[in-house]
Order: sequence, then structure tokens, then C-alpha cells
Amino acid sequence: MRKRSTHPATFVIERYFAASPAEVFAAWADPEVKARWFVGCDEREKSDHKLDFRVGGRESVSGGPPGGPPHLFNAVYQDIVPDERIVYTYDMHLDKWRISVSLASVELKLAKSGTRMIFTEQAVFLDGIDSPAAREQSTRDLLDNLDVVLRREPVTA
Repeated sequence: MRKRSTHPATFVIERYFAASPAEVFAAWADPEVKARWFVGCDEREKSDHKLDFRVGGRESVSGGPPGGPPHLFNAVYQDIVPDERIVYTYDMHLDKWRISVSLASVELKLAKSGTRMIFTEQAVFLDGIDSPAAREQSTRDLLDNLDVVLRREPVTA
């Protein structure tokens, strides 16, 4: 039997994007654009990415190493202010085990010729399967992907 534990943690990531708040917001809101930066690297197996971007709407995606156990992301959007704020809750599973439950917020602020984004996550990591450091690094990697998408193509709402 697995030893049960909880480990609460919070991390904040501030990023600058050379795109307007409307363009950054659209990259979170548009299912086709978000799928280009949020679903993980090419060598991971992926499921269908589903995004219903509205208050009360849901998002889900899964993936993992070929032949390995899948990671499952399931979110509910709690608050959305266009071009300014996104708040969502989500849980992560590794195969059949829930590994964390989180509250995440995305703040978009106009900055000199771009957007300052403040991403805050408050999480409870369950049973020692995942860690705050690993989650923060995964989030940084996803935001790097977002930056690449924003630099390659204009995104409009």
C-alpha cells in the first residue's frame, strides 16, 4: 500500500512576451493555438486536447512517454476577464493515481511593447509522486513553448 501524504506549495513565474495582452490571452483561449504550446513535446504520446474556454468550461489533455503511464490534466475555468485574467483549478493524474490538485491564476499586464504575465500556482502534491520543483519546471517549459508560438505567428482573438 502506498504511503499517503500531502505537500502544499506555491510558486510564481513572471514572464515577458513581445505580444499584446490580447494576443497572449488569445493563445490561452483558442483551442488550436493552445494545442500548439500546451500539449507537450513531440516525443510524448498525446490524447485529444479538449478546451471549452469559458467560466465553468473544462480542459483536458493526456500524454506521456511512449509505452509509459499517461499524465492526465483536467481543469475547470473559474474566472476569465478577457485580456487580463484567467483563473482555473485542475488536478493531475499519473495513470490511475491523483498526484496533485491546484489553483492557478494568469495575470496579463501591459508592459513596454508587450505583456508581463504573472502565473501563480497553489498546489497540494499527493503521496510524494510529483514535486513542486518538477511542476514549476514543467510550467516554465510550457511557457517557453508559448513564447515560441507567439514569436512565430500573430495570434488574434
